[in-house]
Amino acid sequence: MTLSLKGAHILVTRPAAQAENLCRLIEGQGGAAIRFPTLEIVAAGPDPALLAQAAAGDWLIFTSTNAVDFAIKAFGGKMPALRKFKIAAVGQATAKALQQSGWSVDCVPATEFNSEGLLAEPLLQDVAGQTCTIVRGVGGREKLAESLRSRGAEVRYWEVYRRLQPVVNNGELLGYLARRQLDAVTITSIEALQNLLAMLDGDSVVLLRSILLVAMSERIGQAAEDFGFKQIAVSRQPTDAAILETLTTLLNGENSGRSN
Repeated sequence: MTLSLKGAHILVTRPAAQAENLCRLIEGQGGAAIRFPTLEIVAAGPDPALLAQAAAGDWLIFTSTNAVDFAIKAFGGKMPALRKFKIAAVGQATAKALQQSGWSVDCVPATEFNSEGLLAEPLLQDVAGQTCTIVRGVGGREKLAESLRSRGAEVRYWEVYRRLQPVVNNGELLGYLARRQLDAVTITSIEALQNLLAMLDGDSVVLLRSILLVAMSERIGQAAEDFGFKQIAVSRQPTDAAILETLTTLLNGENSGRSN
């Protein structure tokens, strides 16, 4: 039997330019997607010196689809001629974004789509003496760089975008919370969750913490627990389809999440 969201109201917190696929999936299953972006993604400003360093290294390691988008724009949309670097992607969505732009991908995790999964790949085991450039947003986890350095690599960061807390009208969301009409919240990063809490007043935050929260990773789920959320589920994979699967399963009464 195909599960339906049966009119459930789902909060989607992705950046505005990246929310529509998940919103369409939710609406396709009979749900109502409430769009409330809690992150704005902007270019960090291309640095010609960093661009040249990245092109001259042994590895470009992309940590997100945003990293792909802004890096390719910095390269003028084209693969550098006679490139010697290999390309790694932290997950399938990132690899797909590269491939759609005509960039070949040499290394991507088979199953665990995060830094740990990428570090487990054979191609990144023996990197002693190699230069690895991690392409990412400003800030972020240090796990990948620390592990590659411990294997003897020279690691650089090329930070091609930054995340901002957007200025948006929260009136509609406050109304859904006050009327107890919000059925679930989707969160795809810890920063998005922090911003969401900062964009609401105290009473609304209390109401929000009692609503089902679907996180894209265990790290985000743990952060949500630390922030006081009572019903937390982690999607099977960090994809929109997996988030939808988790929503439809739980909102149809099958309990596979954690409760506090």
